[in-house]
Amino acid sequence: MKTYQPRLRAAYMAEVAPGLMKEFKYKSSMQVPRLLKISVNQGLGSAVGDKKLVENAVSEMTMITGQKAVQTVSKKDISNFKLRKGMPIGARVTLRGDKMYEFLDRLIAVSLPRTRDFRGVQAKGFDGRGNFTFGVKEQIIFPEIDIDKTPKITGMDITFVTTAKTDAEAKALLTAFGFPFSDKK
Repeated sequence: MKTYQPRLRAAYMAEVAPGLMKEFKYKSSMQVPRLLKISVNQGLGSAVGDKKLVENAVSEMTMITGQKAVQTVSKKDISNFKLRKGMPIGARVTLRGDKMYEFLDRLIAVSLPRTRDFRGVQAKGFDGRGNFTFGVKEQIIFPEIDIDKTPKITGMDITFVTTAKTDAEAKALLTAFGFPFSDKK
């Protein structure tokens, strides 16, 4: 019986891991960096005035990722922003396993190329510990979102958490998956 396996997971086992093993001269296959999780986060500053925005963000993010999104709430009161502790101000999803690889595949192959004037993602979002974060300005680049039914265009942050020890290893891992980094710094 053959079970389903996402395309990028199979590619990691067959091509990416052996390639990284040669490139960085690892002694063990357990040293090869791998993708642990993808976190998708959407902060909605204007949600203070309109509660419907958070509900729409949760439903859109659920459609985009294929996994139920949760509301994020404020941790403290900020009077300048009319913000009270416990108010919903965003949505987030953490993807692992097969859903993570499927989301990454759709992001690389379909969504990022749909971005206006797309010339690649700048590689300045590494944190020094092998994790990479970048922002998407419009959620409408995802084909699951219907532009006509979207009340407001909002962006989101996408974070790739890896087991890589350095940024060079993490960049090599994401590049091997086909992530479109731009050449300019």
